[in-house]
Amino acid sequence: MSPLITRRGLLVAGAGAAATALVGGEPAAAAAGRFDLTAPATGLIWKKALRDETVLQSFAFDNAHGHIYAVQVKNGSGSAAAGHLCLTKLSLGGAVLGHMYLMGFGHGVSIGVERSGGTTYLWTETNAVRDGANAWGNRLARFAFTNGRTITPSSSGVTRYAPVTGATNTTCAIDPSTNRLVMRYHKGGGFRYAVYTLSAVKSGSRRPLYDVAQPSGLGVFQGYASYGDHLYLLEGSAYGPSNPAPGNTYITSVDLRTGRRVQRALTQAGKSLDYREPEGMAIQLAGGRPRLCLGLASGGSGARKASIFYKSALV
Repeated sequence: MSPLITRRGLLVAGAGAAATALVGGEPAAAAAGRFDLTAPATGLIWKKALRDETVLQSFAFDNAHGHIYAVQVKNGSGSAAAGHLCLTKLSLGGAVLGHMYLMGFGHGVSIGVERSGGTTYLWTETNAVRDGANAWGNRLARFAFTNGRTITPSSSGVTRYAPVTGATNTTCAIDPSTNRLVMRYHKGGGFRYAVYTLSAVKSGSRRPLYDVAQPSGLGVFQGYASYGDHLYLLEGSAYGPSNPAPGNTYITSVDLRTGRRVQRALTQAGKSLDYREPEGMAIQLAGGRPRLCLGLASGGSGARKASIFYKSALV
């Protein structure tokens, strides 16, 4: 997703392989265990249409109500360069239940869902900055889902945050097991991941629980999620002459306390899909049990479909 490299960018080293564990207070009790990336994947939704017909970029779960929120670049020429996004609300079966348009927000690389006071709030990138064919957010935004509404970064009800001064390419994910927010950002020549309690971000805190460099030596970046003390990174590209089935989609786990790479494994989830581009990760809590979910785009240009698979085995 880096504007310095390609459309989705390459996973690059931050300040080297070493990680920094910055403590801004005691972290919330982390969920036990990490996902076994070699375990088989199970399908959740298969080739479902979103509101618009572009490629799925990322998704997140409202675990309390059994909904999926998926984001993609909005239909229309120039939408990617302007940072215009479409947000679709889905049932767990993949039926479209509603949508919003987010104008000038970014590329939709990762989103989070927060339930508060009976309202569903989305966390996304915002304040998009153009970089040729695409645009990338330089702030985080929190707003309530309102079916049919079109918003801009300055719309009423949109709250913006900048936990890391001078950061660019800011995106976020929320771990529903701990209510921690993980922000991926670019600064000082590389990408890093800062971890905060959600309440700390909302109060304006700039002190992370952890801040680790992104590991080097991986492929085309496509999304991330966190569960407990581990971060999961998705990489890979669409099928093509240089990337035939079963493809080059890998998942890597990183210990957020140290920045150490723990495991990396090829996934063949949805290998029979045409096009098959990995797009987005999220944590689902199903009956209280966690699932590490990854998204896959398929279908032809102008008629893209979204599929989601999950791994649930812990070690």
